[in-house]
Amino acid sequence: MHALRHDILPPSGVEFATTLKLTPSTITGSSSQETLPRVLTNVVVSRSNLLRIFEVWEQSPQISTYIEDERERRAHVRKGTEAVEGEVEMDEGGEGWVNMGSVKATAKKDPSMVSRFHFVREHALHGTVTGMESVRIMSTYDDQLDRLLVSFKDAKIALLEWSDAAHDLVTVSIHTYERAPQMVSLDSPLFKTELRADPLSRCAALSLPKDAFAILPFFQTQAELDVMEQEQNHTRDVPYSPSFVLDLVNDVDERIRNVIDFVFLPGYNNPTVAVLCQSEQTWAGRLKEYRDTARLYIFTLDLMSRNYPIITAIDGLPYDSVSLIPCATSLGGVIVLTSNSVIYVDQAARRVALPVNGWAARVSDMSMPPAHKDLGLCLEGSRLVFVDEKTFFVIRKDGMIHPIEIILDGRTVSKLVLLPVIAQTTIPAVARLLDGDLLFVGSMVGPSVLMRTAREEVPLELPAQQTGAATTINFSDSMDLDDDDDDLYGDSQTATQATVGATSGTSATTKTRSIIHLSLCDSLPAYGPIADMTFSLAKNGERFVPELVAATGAGHLGGFTLFQRDLPTRTKRKLHVLGGARGIWSLPVRQSQRVNGLSYEKAMGPFSAEIDTIIISTDANPTPGVSRIATRTAKTDIAIPTRIPGTTISAAPFFQRTTILHVMTNAIRVLESDGNERQVIKDMDGSLPRAKIKSCSICDPFVLILREDESIGLFIGETERGKIRRKDMSPMGDKTSRYIAGCFFTDTIGLFDIEVTETTPAAAHTDKNTSTLQAAVAAGNRSQWLVLVRPQGVMEIWSLPKLTLVFSTTAISTLENILVDSCAPAALSLPQDPPRKPQDLDIDQILVAPLGETSLVPHLFVFSRSGNMAIYEALPAPAPTEQADPPLPNPRTAFLKVKFHKVVSKTFEIQRAEETEKTVLAEHKKISRTFVPFVTSPNIECTLAGVFFTGDRPCWIIATDKGGLRVVPSGHTVVHAFTACSLWESKGDFLLYSDEGPTLLEWAPEVQLDSCLPYRNVPRSRGYSNVVFEQSASLIVAASSLQARFATYDEDGNIIWEPDGNGVSFPYADCSTLELISPEHWVTMDGYEFASNESVNALACVPLETTSTESGSKNFMAVGTTINRGEDLAVKGATYIFEVVEVVSDPNWTPKRWYKLKLRVKDDAKGPVTAVCGINGYLVSSMGQKIFIRALDLDERLVGIAFLDVGIYVTSLRSMKNLLLIGDAAKSVWLVAFQEDPYKLVTLAKDVRKRHATTVDFFFAGGDLAIASEDDEGVLRLFAYDPSDPESRGGQHLLCHTEFHGHKECRSTIMIARRTKDEQLVPQAKLVSGFTDGSLSTLTPVDEAVFKRLQLLQGQLTRNMQHTAGLNPKAHRIVRNDAVSKPLSKSVLDGQLLSEFQVLGISRQNEITRQIGTESALVLHDWSSLIVPW
Repeated sequence: MHALRHDILPPSGVEFATTLKLTPSTITGSSSQETLPRVLTNVVVSRSNLLRIFEVWEQSPQISTYIEDERERRAHVRKGTEAVEGEVEMDEGGEGWVNMGSVKATAKKDPSMVSRFHFVREHALHGTVTGMESVRIMSTYDDQLDRLLVSFKDAKIALLEWSDAAHDLVTVSIHTYERAPQMVSLDSPLFKTELRADPLSRCAALSLPKDAFAILPFFQTQAELDVMEQEQNHTRDVPYSPSFVLDLVNDVDERIRNVIDFVFLPGYNNPTVAVLCQSEQTWAGRLKEYRDTARLYIFTLDLMSRNYPIITAIDGLPYDSVSLIPCATSLGGVIVLTSNSVIYVDQAARRVALPVNGWAARVSDMSMPPAHKDLGLCLEGSRLVFVDEKTFFVIRKDGMIHPIEIILDGRTVSKLVLLPVIAQTTIPAVARLLDGDLLFVGSMVGPSVLMRTAREEVPLELPAQQTGAATTINFSDSMDLDDDDDDLYGDSQTATQATVGATSGTSATTKTRSIIHLSLCDSLPAYGPIADMTFSLAKNGERFVPELVAATGAGHLGGFTLFQRDLPTRTKRKLHVLGGARGIWSLPVRQSQRVNGLSYEKAMGPFSAEIDTIIISTDANPTPGVSRIATRTAKTDIAIPTRIPGTTISAAPFFQRTTILHVMTNAIRVLESDGNERQVIKDMDGSLPRAKIKSCSICDPFVLILREDESIGLFIGETERGKIRRKDMSPMGDKTSRYIAGCFFTDTIGLFDIEVTETTPAAAHTDKNTSTLQAAVAAGNRSQWLVLVRPQGVMEIWSLPKLTLVFSTTAISTLENILVDSCAPAALSLPQDPPRKPQDLDIDQILVAPLGETSLVPHLFVFSRSGNMAIYEALPAPAPTEQADPPLPNPRTAFLKVKFHKVVSKTFEIQRAEETEKTVLAEHKKISRTFVPFVTSPNIECTLAGVFFTGDRPCWIIATDKGGLRVVPSGHTVVHAFTACSLWESKGDFLLYSDEGPTLLEWAPEVQLDSCLPYRNVPRSRGYSNVVFEQSASLIVAASSLQARFATYDEDGNIIWEPDGNGVSFPYADCSTLELISPEHWVTMDGYEFASNESVNALACVPLETTSTESGSKNFMAVGTTINRGEDLAVKGATYIFEVVEVVSDPNWTPKRWYKLKLRVKDDAKGPVTAVCGINGYLVSSMGQKIFIRALDLDERLVGIAFLDVGIYVTSLRSMKNLLLIGDAAKSVWLVAFQEDPYKLVTLAKDVRKRHATTVDFFFAGGDLAIASEDDEGVLRLFAYDPSDPESRGGQHLLCHTEFHGHKECRSTIMIARRTKDEQLVPQAKLVSGFTDGSLSTLTPVDEAVFKRLQLLQGQLTRNMQHTAGLNPKAHRIVRNDAVSKPLSKSVLDGQLLSEFQVLGISRQNEITRQIGTESALVLHDWSSLIVPW
């Protein structure tokens, strides 16, 4: 059986991050456009195999006039509530924590510059990232740019740099150590390589197993390179010398074993490393024999002589030391973080400790001051980061930020002072200081935040509130939190706090203290790991759609994330009277009124000026079509005062929005704002009618029409007369030239810039682009351009109004990745006889429009006749300097300093009608695909510019600041017409004509569009381990994952141990609650609280036999739990059966129907109940090493009817008909059959190899069945049950046919139906899997013929493409298996690799598919049918 493994959602969160100057914009100080903000630095973040590059912009806070107007308008609707929207609300009676409310991105109160992230690029790598560092090599001195060093799980290091020509990362080199002796003899798969770089970029080190480092030295000067060349005949263009493996035990010191962490220290002449290790390992139970076993070694790397002298050796550090952070050069030494204390160690082996709880003195004999009696912090999972030379932050795992000051006595450190909490942020995974005062905290389980740190000297005599309160930073809010100094540090009466920071010497009474302000600048949204998931029903308009509810995050960042395949919308009203099957346009036209024969414009507010006033719609039936002009009446209804026979091609406001320019199939009309005709120009050639107008582009004051015979017409408006006239097109060549597509574009940000060569003054005037007419149309930095495509596949850009050719390229027809100016003069495109037939590579639609959120970037949209859509980003480029050789006749004099880089490529199926079929029915069925630009404000803080693509499989094209460009399906079968519509005074409305007729709709609130699937977050301030959808009541049942204090008791109920000292407390243990949640409003209706030492392992909705219903069966909630009784007693468990019952609700409650959980059965077990499911109306549950099948008797007790002894620890149970799959933590997969007469469980087959199965599922298509299993390392295995195969020993053994490495642990899988066009009786099974890194993937069955094509293509892509970081996609998926001679990875296709084919240009696609004997169109059709999420 064959399958495709494809990621439908990338990993979420940040595990590694580094800051560097990677892109040229960080050197010039400006971003790609002149008018945009300054670029401070780059931040590169990674999670699992996803690498993302951001720029950090510094810009003045911009609040659009629309936001102000919208706030003013909404203030009248909700009087008195406007202050709560996104503003700080202090808890007066409580502890002074700041309540940030819901997730909002409001503007900062401080008018100073704001810093924010801006997405640049992302890459899905064929490797798992384990570290990133910034390095400077010799070529850095030429371009001033840093290089990126990335390490991978399989012991590889890649050196990457930015290429401006490709606008992407390119690989300089890759260094692999996977064949080093340390990796070959790798015993533990848990080892994770770590990367560190020297502060001066002299070398980098990668940790390897068996206590070894791989050292990669870099050349810094030409002298080093010359010496190396003389010694080893080294090539000059390589920026590094040969790397080597440093064995710490043999080469440095035999006591350096079990390395915990290592860092490079600044300020030394040679690279110097501090290594924290544990030569004798211990644990809490052996502390009487072995304690303080951690050691710190500081030694120097002499890269030339290969000597490694030890500078300092310190032993006797606490056994629970977890990490190091180097101090600044002025201090020297390192900070050691342990679970219970923070220790400063200098080069002279002097130690200064700061205990944070009472356990520190109990687990270590190291001398340290006593802990404060009220201090009981836990530092596991904390991260350290220096914010200046003498202050560092400890960011604990709950997000609390503690500053620690280093106090000097002369030049030596005397003590460390822990200051009170100043803020709460996200749960940290990495913390980095960027560009002086910016602090980046990355999180794997939630959003990552960018904060600004600021120091301020304040007098001690300020009145203090004596509260000691702290301030919370909510990670998703953009607000300064330096409202009150006492909220930061509280009472300053103690001597310790009074002496922190500098004290002024001017007067004895004016002592000051230095305090740190933290303000939130921006955040990167993320939802974290997926613990469990289920499908529920959501309503989009009138349609019910599947919604994936995932339990994501952890701790206070936990909650639910709701994913949908299509962008969720809400229908506001049906407008059937409008029609509009051939087009709808909603236009803002200024209303004028006539007084004494003169026309005056109505006075309007700034908000009303942008509101649409007129809707024009058109239909093809009845012949010759009909056009309607509609307005809104006082009662918010639609009135249609004007109907015109004929079909409208396009309409737009004209003459500064005072009139309407209306283009029909044979005429161009200028209409007054009330719909009356002012001027009409018949499209005639003398007295002969021309071909019908098929499309047009309107950009005040220009009009371009394209006719069906591929000729064009150009018109210009005369503002003084208020009429239009034909424009002279002689600069563009012969009047009979043919064009297949064209559009106008208005550049508002100054990206389109012309360079003019020395020539006549007339051409030089074109550069300025300012004529009287142009200045009248649009003042400011606005330039207008005309984009045309000729039949031979040449795209040209002409400047307006003088019509000078400034850009030409032939690469547009094959959709190449980069479009640059070919410097060719205007091409000839004369009419052919007989007329030219349309070709597949013809461009059908072209558009240049801005996309973006806070900054708009022009994008080029191209749709070809073959169904290929490509979207290009416009980028600044140097003007071409080389002239063609030989010189071209009529050389160009003006050059546009722009290039286009392809960011998205997508394929649509084209169903062409017969060319001869010209009937009315064919015209009615015709589906037009067009790009429609729009600007929308889904909420008052956000304004998006996007494009909607109509036709079959319509989609939204949207670009966000932090997610880049996304193409999101709209969910409609077909959309014939689309327009953004603010006729009802809402900037978030859209009017479209779909298969449901004309509809006014809006986006669902709070939808995030920065990922591959649109999603919504439901924060719940706690994590969830299990989630299930209860179908009969359409409710969510979820088990929350909490922590509670744990105490042990003896048989008489007496407590065995109680806290007996300062800073010593009870430990925490896992506990759970069960919640019944309404997915409509996310209200918790009811719950069940388990014991404080009981946690939920399994939750399932199972149909059980019951006498309480007519059908004899009903859905119950089955729960399996673990009861933890301490380390010296075996765990127990229990099975619970809950029923969801409806109760009488209060009329005032929000959901009108109210439900509760009713406990039917609690059945105690001798072991943990780790998995539950249902089979044929019975309950299947595990208990320890046994499987039980039980029936529900009288709805009040469980009666056992069958059992089976299985493996060690059952991880998952799945049933289908009377077959049962069992996944075990050590015994892999079992296939079991259940027999009812007599009751019996029969083992059919099992996997005999020792493997850890985290999830197991049935996987079938047609007549084939396989068993899919995932293990804790991310390996997907497909097993076959085939008694006819001799290797199966008569069917007793399951045969493992396929192993595919996913490199990430799967927590939850759902089997869903996949229905193909050849509708079979039994649909295919498709598996959706959720992973611990937040990614989602699908496993889809593939037909034999399709599989063969795609497998051949996969081989071509592996060999013939440059992969990012030089990684090998084939080796990435191979699973090491010593029992077979060849890897078993043939039957599963790698979707990540195959997705790269769609991005290639058409010529490259044809070249690759020609080598495997197929066609690219067939391959793309196969691919698009397989990658639908669900």
